[in-house]
Amino acid sequence: MVRKLTLSILGAAALTLAGHAMAAPGMASNGVLVGDKGMTLYTFDKDTANSGKSVCNGKCAALWPPLMAPAGAKAEGPWTVVTRDDGAKQWAYKGMPVYYWVKDKAAGDKTGEGVAGAWHVIKP
Repeated sequence: MVRKLTLSILGAAALTLAGHAMAAPGMASNGVLVGDKGMTLYTFDKDTANSGKSVCNGKCAALWPPLMAPAGAKAEGPWTVVTRDDGAKQWAYKGMPVYYWVKDKAAGDKTGEGVAGAWHVIKP
C-alpha cells in the first residue's frame, strides 16, 4: 500500500513539473518581458502578428535566437505558439514571435532595442 501511494505521489509530482514546463514563459522585469534567465525578450517588425510563423530564420535566428516552446506547449493568455520553418515551436506574445538578442550578455540588458529600426523590447 505504501509503495502504491509513493508511486501515486511521484506520478502527480511529475505531472505538476511537466505542467510547469508547458506553462507560457515571460515575466515583467524593469518594464519589459524577460525569459527564464532574466534575459530581455524582443519582437521583430517583419513578423506578421497572428500569422502563426516567424520570418527570422537562418542567420537572423543565429543573432536573434527564438524563445523556443516545447512540442506540447499550449496557448495561455497573451502567449501563443508558432511553427518555425524547420517545424520547431516558438512562443509568440500577442501574436508576435518572441526572440532573445545574442548581444545581451546579462539579465536586464536591452541592447537589442531599436536594432535596424525593427527590433523592440516587449512591454507587458
